[in-house]
Amino acid sequence: MQEEKPENAPEHCPGTSSDKAGTAAACAGCPNQAACASAPKGPDPDLVAIAERLSTIKHKVLVLSGKGGVGKSTFAAQLAFALAAAGREVGLLDIDICGPSAPKMLGLEGEEVHQSALGWSPVYVEDNLAVMSIGFMLPNPDDAVIWRGPRKNALIKQFLKDVHWGALDYLVVDAPPGTSDEHISIAQFLRAGAPEAGAAAAPGAGAAAAGLSRNAAGGFDTAVIVTTPQEVSIIDVRKEVSFCRKVGLSVLGVVENMAGLVLPAVAAALRFVLPPAEAGGGGGGGGGEEEGEDVTARALAAIAAALPPGAAERLQLRAEVFTPSGGGAAAMCSQLGLTLLGRVPLDPQLGRAAEEGRSVFDAAPQQQQNGQQQQDGEQNGPRGGAAASTPSAAALQAIVRRILAVTEADAGASGAAGRAAMDVA
Repeated sequence: MQEEKPENAPEHCPGTSSDKAGTAAACAGCPNQAACASAPKGPDPDLVAIAERLSTIKHKVLVLSGKGGVGKSTFAAQLAFALAAAGREVGLLDIDICGPSAPKMLGLEGEEVHQSALGWSPVYVEDNLAVMSIGFMLPNPDDAVIWRGPRKNALIKQFLKDVHWGALDYLVVDAPPGTSDEHISIAQFLRAGAPEAGAAAAPGAGAAAAGLSRNAAGGFDTAVIVTTPQEVSIIDVRKEVSFCRKVGLSVLGVVENMAGLVLPAVAAALRFVLPPAEAGGGGGGGGGEEEGEDVTARALAAIAAALPPGAAERLQLRAEVFTPSGGGAAAMCSQLGLTLLGRVPLDPQLGRAAEEGRSVFDAAPQQQQNGQQQQDGEQNGPRGGAAASTPSAAALQAIVRRILAVTEADAGASGAAGRAAMDVA
């Protein structure tokens, strides 16, 4: 394992975990010399316990973002739902210590963590989907977590060391935005489960092309980075990519979230409003004033009359909300040699699913009967049915299939992984 070195360390720094840290000749004059000399020496004994826990988890997928508010936690939750719906054993670890979202987004508010002889037991959504978050440990969900870095790092270590996940196909890790303490800690702790050089089997062609190398469990430790199209987000994502490369964490790909607004052209999803004439067409509604006349029914009727029979039922309203002035995620991926896993549009159905703590792939009650015939294909991807016809569900389904294809395609075409790879559109 590569030694940890401070950014301002001299060229021949022995590393902070070395027995010679703070005492070697190279340490003379280093501003960190006193801190290194007084710190505990040698490898962290907890890393052995972490490596043992991680040895039963095949794939670890860190969901990262450079900027907050891009929908990272929503994507992490829906990724976990989708992988579980595809028949995989899945865990979701929420390491956003100050802003835990997993309990809400997976419908687990009010649940608690229990301890057994095997360690902390995660909270289960389904038999094959387990969740761990500090949100389960707060006496009051409105309490602020006001912790400095060392205490955050200690909890992340405890999550990895003490939570009894059992055997998992995927552990999805929802990290906070940025590149700070939590990210450094999780990257360091994941390396604790890395095999010795040459000890792991070679990855398949797809994984090798993505720059992945196998971990001790035979799977991959990798990152999926979430962004929005506008340049203010892309700028910070570039820093996230740089972080991953500096700590040796491969990037499986990038997801562009909020990539346009897509709505069905029906009265239940949108309204057409004719503002008062004195508003100059700019709309009203502020300050308690009338916002204008609702002309939705007339507008939809006029649109339907102008289209071929039955076409109005398929009509969608699309608009760019965040302008990709620099080319968006596609341009960034091309420049940095990354894979664009897909683009997920703004979709009220996805927002509603997150608010209700459920999978966007679960059809609404009135749609479930229409989607029943899709259940036979469940092993090849997340549940389809009528829910997959929503714009965000269809986009997420394609992204999940690409992730399965890269991480599992070389596991044997006779298994579920092989079927997933062949099912990629």
